[in-house]
Amino acid sequence: MKIIPILLFLTISLHAEVPKVFKGLFEKDVPVKASIGIVVPPQEIEKYIAKVEASARKNKEWFAEYTKASKPGAPLPFHENLGLTKEEYDDYLALWAKRDFKSTEDVMLVLRESFGKTWSITATGEAGIISTLRYDPEKDVYRSPNGEMKRLEDIKAEATSILGAWSGHEWRLEEEMGLGKIKENFAVGRYDDKEYGLVVYRVQEISSEGSRLLDKSLVLRFALGKAGHLPTQAKPR
Repeated sequence: MKIIPILLFLTISLHAEVPKVFKGLFEKDVPVKASIGIVVPPQEIEKYIAKVEASARKNKEWFAEYTKASKPGAPLPFHENLGLTKEEYDDYLALWAKRDFKSTEDVMLVLRESFGKTWSITATGEAGIISTLRYDPEKDVYRSPNGEMKRLEDIKAEATSILGAWSGHEWRLEEEMGLGKIKENFAVGRYDDKEYGLVVYRVQEISSEGSRLLDKSLVLRFALGKAGHLPTQAKPR
């Protein structure tokens, strides 16, 4: 007599609503075509980057402090110590605005629900590393083989950031180990002005001496809605 209630419970659990953080980005068990890529500005910007790097080598302490106080992933505010004239700096910004997303590999993503009331984004190819991550909607944390990633403030990136204007959710793990430190970040979101979603992942392992033992980054872009859907028979196992 207890079989029916148990089966009913399992049915309800397996058809739980997609967590809020994935809504508008993924549908449960629906394969999505995504691209691993890098953001590349025009080649002409290299001459200005070389000047800034040369200036940084001459004034390492100032540059380190100036960089620390600036927004990560966006051009540094103008300063004469950057080694650029104001005219060169303005041209640098104009070139930066022309950066583009270059695809390096096409992969597939599928949002799945598991029995532990957790969710994962199963990925193929080089993106497979994110398949081991599990989202717990009750605690709003991501679990990885390295530990538990805590939720951070929502992302609201400006147009000048490396990926452009986008909004999303982010989780982070920073763990001290015997021989160093491990840092892990995961984020999902969408562009503010384009019909594309984003998955961003990075894991770093830094030794006690400060050298990087591991540094793996992924940026995945996918079309939202039916434009990004693949046939259901294409789902990865």
